[in-house]
Amino acid sequence: MILKIFITFFKIGLFTFGGGYAMIAQIKEWIVNKEGWLTDDELTEMIAIAEATPGPIAINMATYVGYKKRRFLGSAAATVGVVLPSFIIIFIISLFLEDFMSNKYVAYAFVGIKSAVSFLILKAGFDMLKKIEKKLLPIITFIAVFGAMIILDILSVSFSSVFYILIGGTVGIVVYTLIDIDKKGGKP
Repeated sequence: MILKIFITFFKIGLFTFGGGYAMIAQIKEWIVNKEGWLTDDELTEMIAIAEATPGPIAINMATYVGYKKRRFLGSAAATVGVVLPSFIIIFIISLFLEDFMSNKYVAYAFVGIKSAVSFLILKAGFDMLKKIEKKLLPIITFIAVFGAMIILDILSVSFSSVFYILIGGTVGIVVYTLIDIDKKGGKP
């Protein structure tokens, strides 16, 4: 099982361009659809946790899945598996960086890769949106965060995504604590 975890994440790391967010679609395909190691709900929760913790989201996600399947050895296998392809490719590219970057076909390829990566990130976002609880609080939180992101981007205001996550978490804690208190007749 450890080898299977390593190979699965090695494939994800090898065939995904565009960073951690672009990997979300591939992780969903392999981990949820093909292997059945997580459900859609677990994946959504894992993405939230991986985004909220320090470090690259893809590595955090790989570590989480590996740990869930085989504890420490699973997390180590998944983490090394997802990182190793990028490390090898970047190392090789660094040996020929000047020639590599000046090649017009490489530049053309990166234009196409950027477009594909944008689609993968958008698809992962839509998949998560479809799975979101259809309750008032998640919908209001989504609309508020989406609106704030657009407004701050238009105004060129730098605002870390970490703050959106912290604000959303705080709102969830406060609202659901108040609901629990109300259900218990005013007792915390």
